[in-house]
Amino acid sequence: MTLTDGHPIWFELSTPDHVAAATFYRQLFSWTTRTSPVVEHGGYVIASAPDGDGIAGLMTPPPGAPPGGGWSIYFLSLDLAATLVKAGDLGGSVAFGPMDIPHVGRFAVLLDPQGVPFSVMQPSTEDPARPFKQADDAHGHAVWIELATPDPDAAFAFYGGLFGWTREGAMPMGEMGEYAFLGAGEARPGAVMSSTLTRAPQQWNSYFLVVDIDAAVATAEAGGGKLIQGPDPIPGGDYSANIVDPYGHQLGIVGPRKGGDAA
Repeated sequence: MTLTDGHPIWFELSTPDHVAAATFYRQLFSWTTRTSPVVEHGGYVIASAPDGDGIAGLMTPPPGAPPGGGWSIYFLSLDLAATLVKAGDLGGSVAFGPMDIPHVGRFAVLLDPQGVPFSVMQPSTEDPARPFKQADDAHGHAVWIELATPDPDAAFAFYGGLFGWTREGAMPMGEMGEYAFLGAGEARPGAVMSSTLTRAPQQWNSYFLVVDIDAAVATAEAGGGKLIQGPDPIPGGDYSANIVDPYGHQLGIVGPRKGGDAA
């Protein structure tokens, strides 16, 4: 499958202790982890799903880096220079970069018009691995992305202009507004919702597939994490939940409830 601009091609965690984080996420997703052999990567840890696909990078920010950290998404750009120009024309801005990552590609961190950060990358070569894979057996892969923003209409205009995404229907959530679905050609990679009405953090969030949602929540809590939402039923029979890891970084999980409808 040929990937187009806007496809999620990497996930990354910046955290105070990436070694401890690697242990937490290995237990949660059955990931395997290894340190990048490239010296210039500075001890960057690469996490792979049970099927062997590379999924995410874990890193401790260097001295002097801004505090906070957390999970971020890298979206594909086939022409990074053109993407940065287009983002600026649409009201976005460059927060960091562009910068080369040896043997990987060239990337930049952008802010959309509402100030939500995201990353774009032009890879050096096409990687056959697919960190984002919407399949029933893609355990450990990201399967859904979600944007909470104070202005969903403006977000659709920005990302639609940048990546060609479209609005493909919505699910009403009462006083919390609409859960509006993203279209990327025939794909439905995620959704957009109001951070103001839902009181969700203003950010991009990613959901990873687990074998058993309740077992995953229990594993996260045993490892020092915390459940902050769910598990809630979603269309198709699965359940979704949001957790924070031991350092307070949010991440979504999705999967079936093996023990029935009650936890």
